[in-house]
Amino acid sequence: MDDVANTENLTWRRYQDGDDAAPEWTDKIHTAGHSHQCPTYVHRTPPCQGSCPSGHDIRGWLAIARGIDKPPVEGMEWQEYAFQRMVEANPFPATMGRVCPAPCEDGCNRNEVDDFVGINAVEQYVGDWAIENNLKLPEPKADTGKKIAVVGGGPAGLAAAYRLRLGGHGVTVFEAHAELGGMMRYGIPGYRTPRAMIDAEIGRILDMGVEARTSVRIGEDISLGDLERDFDAIFWAIGAQTGRPLPVPGADAENCLSGIAFLEAFNKGHLQFASKKIVVVGGGDTSIDVASVARRIGHIQTAHEKDRPENVVLGHTAHDVAGTMKREGVDAVLTSLFPIQEMTAAEREREDAEREGVELVGGVMPLEVIQDADGRATALRLCKCTMDGMKPVPTEGTEFEIECDIVVSAIGQMGDLSGLEDLDNGKGFIATDGLFSVEGRAASFAGGDIVRPHLLTTAIGQGRIAADSIDGYLNDNELAKRPKVDVFHYNLLSELAQRELEPVNFDHTPTRGTAGEDFAVHNYEDRSATQIIPHEDLFLGHFGFEARNKRTEIHISEKDVLGNFDERIEDLTESQARAEGNRCMSCGMCFECNNCVVYCPQVAVFKVAKDQKAVGRYVDTDYTKCIGCQICADVCPSGYIQMGLGE
Repeated sequence: MDDVANTENLTWRRYQDGDDAAPEWTDKIHTAGHSHQCPTYVHRTPPCQGSCPSGHDIRGWLAIARGIDKPPVEGMEWQEYAFQRMVEANPFPATMGRVCPAPCEDGCNRNEVDDFVGINAVEQYVGDWAIENNLKLPEPKADTGKKIAVVGGGPAGLAAAYRLRLGGHGVTVFEAHAELGGMMRYGIPGYRTPRAMIDAEIGRILDMGVEARTSVRIGEDISLGDLERDFDAIFWAIGAQTGRPLPVPGADAENCLSGIAFLEAFNKGHLQFASKKIVVVGGGDTSIDVASVARRIGHIQTAHEKDRPENVVLGHTAHDVAGTMKREGVDAVLTSLFPIQEMTAAEREREDAEREGVELVGGVMPLEVIQDADGRATALRLCKCTMDGMKPVPTEGTEFEIECDIVVSAIGQMGDLSGLEDLDNGKGFIATDGLFSVEGRAASFAGGDIVRPHLLTTAIGQGRIAADSIDGYLNDNELAKRPKVDVFHYNLLSELAQRELEPVNFDHTPTRGTAGEDFAVHNYEDRSATQIIPHEDLFLGHFGFEARNKRTEIHISEKDVLGNFDERIEDLTESQARAEGNRCMSCGMCFECNNCVVYCPQVAVFKVAKDQKAVGRYVDTDYTKCIGCQICADVCPSGYIQMGLGE
């Protein structure tokens, strides 16, 4: 969003020109100069957090960045405190700050004012700071004596391993690859997820006492029966490592490959050059990565038969001489069923690919892979199409062909359950219930792409929830229904406890009113597990235009892309990260703006004593002075104040 568009939003007003109808006052009980309603402080979940599949307490660590929530330990840097809050939900802030498509930013209420808060950018900054300063994850609880096998060392498996080990359980991660990381390592190129960063974030989990056994395939090296015998519970997080072929005639050509296999061969270091002309069918981030990698590795004019890219991708050989030969550019075309602007790939990745020389062709569907006499693909036949929901409808008379030396299908993926057929739901996946318990197997749980391919952050969130389910199972607790808003919520009682401000024990003597008592939290209600606060409940007129602090992006031109594997996104500075924290509107939680104190005509709303202050307990109300005029609720920018009955 450019500054011109942002500036147009600066004229936000509660009432617009031409509004001449009286508003409905029924809910506000304005039939007199007073009412029996007084301000109640109601905590609700902000939409950024509600949109985050991993369940980040985003508003919480942005409040730390802005300095409202100060570290509870003297001498602790704010970055460390923010890191601690981040890893409650997601142990990979540096990684996800780079590659997550940020649904949180799409949901940010600040979009109604100027531009979203740079949540990803702050996450990357804190994650990188944590690596540079060698921060550790929390210490595990006392050992429980329980042993859990985590099958798959990708984001879902590692997130579950972290949470389970944190609870004191013994955890062993089994990984078929030589290294942990899953799609973070083998599905995304290193210029997007630097390998030293992945190693550091995974290393923190291993340092907690999680055991890793790599190059071990369950169902082949270890039987399913042996695993079930030796462990108290199993978490299946084997991912979806098999790409879907194109559903068209000719797609069985030897040089028709899957995007998953292409990227894995590249990330293992086996694939060092591509073919001259490559067509990638997809439209998502995987297809962008395939085309962008092909542009970077280029091709060589003279290559032995065994060095053809398809032979390398299929595992028949590996490139070992490409570095000594002259590389030339690759003609890369990426096709999508959806128009270019509606592709599922992140807008930034799409724009980078175009800038780097990838030709994007949207609104087209593949019809046939054209093969030569030897059975090799020489062209892809397509036509224009429109979309009926998720179903492409061909447009007659628009057929055309794109010449190619290789076709890559990046249209989806499924699991490889060879040796584990008992777990297959018939579609190449593992079926689970809402608590990620495997249907029909009491001690087995599953999450990540093997349940339903989606985002890395989704896999992390599923690993977290599954770990809770496993913990409940191991403790013989009935697995409870998850909350409607299933994220890490700010907990006022925990905040008060860490600052030694918790309420005293209640003797359960019948009493009326809590305003003057110290056993209860006065005029506070927590609805965060059930409600997400919309922008309509905020007073947006409080917020002026503030340009978003954007990360520096290194844009690579078409002529410079060959052989360029430098990272493309640079960190914010500390001042920029703090400035982004200040742009957060703290939806559903007080951010200490003082509006309610300043505008209360009865001086009924007041700031609490400094030594009693905590996040969410910045102001209080003297109900003996309050007349229920609700001005405080009207001027509350974050929607934290609602009018209710109380004593």
